[in-house]
Amino acid sequence: MALGQRLSVDLRSRVSELVKKQALRVGGVKKSSTILYTILVTTAFKVVVILFAPVQRANDRPKGRRMNKRHFLDPQGSPKTTTDQSITAALSRAIHEHKLPPGTKLGEDELAEIYNVSRTLVRTALRTLAHEQLVEIRRNRGAFVAKPSPKEAQEVFEARELLEPRTARSAAHNATPEDATRLFQHVELEQAALRSGDHGLALYLSGQLHVEIARIAAQDTITSFIETLIARSSLVVALYWRRESALCECHAHRSLAEAISQGKEILAGDLMQSHLVDLHSALNLSEVAPRKTSLRELLTPG
Repeated sequence: MALGQRLSVDLRSRVSELVKKQALRVGGVKKSSTILYTILVTTAFKVVVILFAPVQRANDRPKGRRMNKRHFLDPQGSPKTTTDQSITAALSRAIHEHKLPPGTKLGEDELAEIYNVSRTLVRTALRTLAHEQLVEIRRNRGAFVAKPSPKEAQEVFEARELLEPRTARSAAHNATPEDATRLFQHVELEQAALRSGDHGLALYLSGQLHVEIARIAAQDTITSFIETLIARSSLVVALYWRRESALCECHAHRSLAEAISQGKEILAGDLMQSHLVDLHSALNLSEVAPRKTSLRELLTPG
């Protein structure tokens, strides 16, 4: 085994054991320890891989190979130049906005036809989304939008309730006037989406506001955890949402933005805690029957 591989395996084992011990020390984790441990180990191992991955210089790359790019007409009707990253972004957005419900089969042929790209680009995008836990790839069956179980849905929100109040307090401590302006602009965009009846976009913006608060807190590691939890939360809400009125309670986000902009750390933490508990209570954690709709119908506007 090569030196880099041996080091990666050894460090992965050591990081896994260390992070497990640290996760179990956090007070009140209990039910949330499993999901927090998984996220912590995954993120730590990414660092290990990056540190020991071989660096490929431009002169060492095989000649004649170029980035796989294509021009295509996206489902919104606008011409674009795309790579697998833009396919990933388009599908991720569709999942977050609930245009693609959990459990939807993501056929490579159909997606390639919809986006007018090769199956290779689609396959790469699906693998990226699987790494981000938005998609599940099942052997001999293909790719599907991930479908969290009721147990995982419970763990996701318990983990958020553990992490995000503290992040909100840190954001209130660190926020600059520019940060406050961005938060209020974000709240306005979310409310505009709600007024126009675009609940999918409002949900997407809602999740991104929480990511922005984590960014203001300047806790890069925690931000990556929260991004993963927000992605899972979007799937959870799509499956188990039972009280649409909670979506319309945008005053919670406005109040959060005001507390953070005014540097009120304790209030920001309390508001975040209350907001997440309210969202959690709006879930009906029971199995939901899947809907049968074609990908083209789901991805076509109107």
